Amino acid sequence: MLSASPLRKQWLAEIAVGCTGCALVVFAIAANQQWFDRHFLPAFFVTRAQYVRMETMVRIAAALLGLLIAIVIRRPLGRSIAGNPSRTLSTALAVVLAFGAAEMMLRRVHLRAAEEVPERKEPLRHLDARFGWLFVPGRVGYQSNNGRRVQYAFDGNGYRVSRVGAPVDFTRPSLVFTGESMMVGEKLLWRETIPEQTGQLLGIQSANIAVSGYASDQAYLRLASELPRFQHPVAVVSLFTPAIFDRNLDDDRPHLGPGLALLPPAPHWRLTALARRLIRYRSDASIEHGIQLTQEILRATVQLARARGAEPLIVVPEFVPEEPRERELRKRILDDGGLPYVLVPLDPRHRVVDDGHPDAVASQEIAVAIANGLRSRWN
Repeated sequence: MLSASPLRKQWLAEIAVGCTGCALVVFAIAANQQWFDRHFLPAFFVTRAQYVRMETMVRIAAALLGLLIAIVIRRPLGRSIAGNPSRTLSTALAVVLAFGAAEMMLRRVHLRAAEEVPERKEPLRHLDARFGWLFVPGRVGYQSNNGRRVQYAFDGNGYRVSRVGAPVDFTRPSLVFTGESMMVGEKLLWRETIPEQTGQLLGIQSANIAVSGYASDQAYLRLASELPRFQHPVAVVSLFTPAIFDRNLDDDRPHLGPGLALLPPAPHWRLTALARRLIRYRSDASIEHGIQLTQEILRATVQLARARGAEPLIVVPEFVPEEPRERELRKRILDDGGLPYVLVPLDPRHRVVDDGHPDAVASQEIAVAIANGLRSRWN
């Protein structure tokens, strides 16, 4: 029979274990769909149905694990902890040391930013202290997708072009396109890309300065660097969609802060950084900051274009249906900011197979919307 002191220790241990299980159950109940929608932003490559399904599975798993701990495991685990506290302490210490060792090992290697791709993935990119990364200029790369081989040619400026020997002519009237992989034309032939199709519709040279993986601040910095080189910029077309707004909150790369101040990558524990990428939780404060900063960046993009006599236009590709959270972000950032944009509803069937980017048909719809939007502003 246990004496009072060991029995008290066992009770305390059981209470601690039971509280852990109850906390998981409380989380499963409290983290309802409204909570998830507040703290987990829309994802471009994951549909809302898939998102909701994953969230439901997490909640069910948390509840089941909590019940298992509180009802089944509580007593034997509490007895084990109380019966051998030194073993419990040494186990906890071993876990802490393991995390410390993992952190030290991770600090010895280059930890890529969330949107940075492996260095050997085509089209090749190189690191840049100001922009994060840029395409390797003056070369050709290839990708394969469902049996189709796609060529990516870049001129000496790192712009995607039809071929390396056909660089953008800075003396000609030009449509300048900035943005990320949708504008680059991921998995698309040159003639299928948004800039080239728009240029053909309007009969004006297109300049594709977009870089895959860019957030709004990186696209702005790229535009600010390259636009002065164009002698006759006719229009500046930038891309924004709420489904990739989440990357505007990343600070693991050179990024812009309030007042468009250029900031270096924020220091984070490596394990924390990896956990944040796996669990894309965003606080209310972080989201609000991102909304205000994104609006400031897009407003600066518009002002930059107008200062050079170019017509600014923000294109917003949206695979339908537009979810409530996406609509809220679009209205708060673009409508409330009075920014010139064109919303382009797209059929979700027109995604590149096994990839998710807009296919040639969707890109054509975007190009037509841009061309019509510019024509209406020029008239």
